[in-house]
Amino acid sequence: MILADSIPPLPATALAAPRRSWRDRALFWGLIALFIFGLAGLISATGWEAVWDELRKLSVAQIAILLALSLINYLIRGARWHLLSRRLGVNLPLRYSVLHFIAGFAMTITPARVGEFVRLRWITRMTGWKFERVTPLPLADRAFDLAAMGLVLGVAILLSGQGSFSAAPVSAIAIAAAVLVTRPTLLAKLVEAIYSVIRRWPRPFVRLRQAARSMGRFSTLSASIPALVLSTIGWLAEGYALYLLLYWMGSDISYATATVIFLFSTLAGGLTGAPGGLGGAEAAMMVLLSMNGVPIHVALAATTVIRITSLWFAIAVGALAFPFAEAFSHKSKTI
Repeated sequence: MILADSIPPLPATALAAPRRSWRDRALFWGLIALFIFGLAGLISATGWEAVWDELRKLSVAQIAILLALSLINYLIRGARWHLLSRRLGVNLPLRYSVLHFIAGFAMTITPARVGEFVRLRWITRMTGWKFERVTPLPLADRAFDLAAMGLVLGVAILLSGQGSFSAAPVSAIAIAAAVLVTRPTLLAKLVEAIYSVIRRWPRPFVRLRQAARSMGRFSTLSASIPALVLSTIGWLAEGYALYLLLYWMGSDISYATATVIFLFSTLAGGLTGAPGGLGGAEAAMMVLLSMNGVPIHVALAATTVIRITSLWFAIAVGALAFPFAEAFSHKSKTI
């Protein structure tokens, strides 16, 4: 079967606010329960007092610094979202782009993070655009995230002296995926190849192919270099947060190594497909910290803190911003 661009798109209302079935909810809460159960088991096996002693080393000011570094990451990536949306032709002010990006974090722990597509609903409401016109935006956003993470991870591996470390293939895969996504011809052919095998759901595949053809807007140097720079700064801030946290807990790990551990864990968690990388990211981080000489109770405490100040802080900030994004999205059309 050949994909036909003449297939009419689904109405925007069918695409807005992705619905989760009861199975999605059961999966999500099941993962949360398993994560909490596993964490409690690790703490129990390690010793509650040892973990608690590490946590008590942190002051309120230090926690505030970790949260500030995460917030810097969110704001910088929000500015990148604005840059990419402008490249697509969306002329919303910077404040709305950043608000949409941050509010979307409230949906981070939806299956495959599809809930973050709510950002597109806000854009279509405020611009009057069809959903299909803004579909390339999250694809480009993820692509530049992958590219920046892959590049930073690769450089950090070299600087940390862990050249044989298995993060190298992950870095290469992330960069390759980012290059593929920002090459419209390659991406369109990939979509068509997948459809030729599956031969189901033609309409979504038509929209994906249409989105792929629009990705060329983001592949120019004038678009890709600023986006990569912003992405790199954002992820370096998160790596620095883990480095500071380990330093405060008395572990002698370099900034490069801490960055490798944070980025590899984040990518590994994403590859599991679990909402927010739950379970996979934490397991990878603890293993890598232990491999680098961090005592297990320190690794557990550091992993718990850094995931709270990165993932769960993002969800909390997103939840606070969500109602404002909803309210402002009902404003009159600006384009």
